[in-house]
Amino acid sequence: MNELITEILKDHKGEVIFSCFGIWHILMMILIFGGIILTIYLLGKRRSTQINAITIVIDIVFGLYILDFFLMPLSYGYIDIEKLPFHVCTASCVLCFLSNHTNFFKKFKQQFALIGLASNLIYVIYPAGVGWYQIAPYSYRVIQTLMFHGLMVLYGVLVLRFDVNKLSLKESYKELLVIIAMTIWAMIGNFIYNSPDRLYNWMFVVQDPFYMLPSNIAPFVMPLIIIATLYLAVILAYLSFILIRKFKYRSLDA
Repeated sequence: MNELITEILKDHKGEVIFSCFGIWHILMMILIFGGIILTIYLLGKRRSTQINAITIVIDIVFGLYILDFFLMPLSYGYIDIEKLPFHVCTASCVLCFLSNHTNFFKKFKQQFALIGLASNLIYVIYPAGVGWYQIAPYSYRVIQTLMFHGLMVLYGVLVLRFDVNKLSLKESYKELLVIIAMTIWAMIGNFIYNSPDRLYNWMFVVQDPFYMLPSNIAPFVMPLIIIATLYLAVILAYLSFILIRKFKYRSLDA
């Protein structure tokens, strides 16, 4: 049984590979975005159904995240510490889950959902983390990663669509504070786990992923760049949903 599961979950090599902006990546994006549109349509107008769906989606995502730690030894042959919740995508998953099940974190549900939407959407559009492995699109690593990030995007869209009454750019400073806190959290993770043998570079605050900045300067500059980039992505998400709502209400008035 162990050999069978390992064979199914391992990285499959072959002529067909998954690459960023390749045909399989495009098909998966169509599936993800099409699934989001279909989900919104099927949920209808009953608020209780919508709220239950939001909770179910984040529970599934969190379940996939935890299950991955048990499957990694079979798929990769080891547990990848890099998947600890120090990257913004994995951290936002844990925080979104907590915001649906604890009173304290519930106060930040909108902020966690919006940051999770922005960061995971970036990864869905540019999944370099799995693209550089040059493996088949049906490999567990590809399917799990795209499914995780795709469902996180779905969760963020559902929260902003059904569980937020009003979006105001004046309130976006709250997301900025959360981003700063998550960046500090990533810096702590890098400080604890990084060694001469392995650089994790969580949230890219230690090293420039494009190697444009010198290694002695990057740790001082990258945290600021990451904060600014994520905050810009959040602002764009704000503007997109505000414009969509205005267009919707104008259509109803007409």
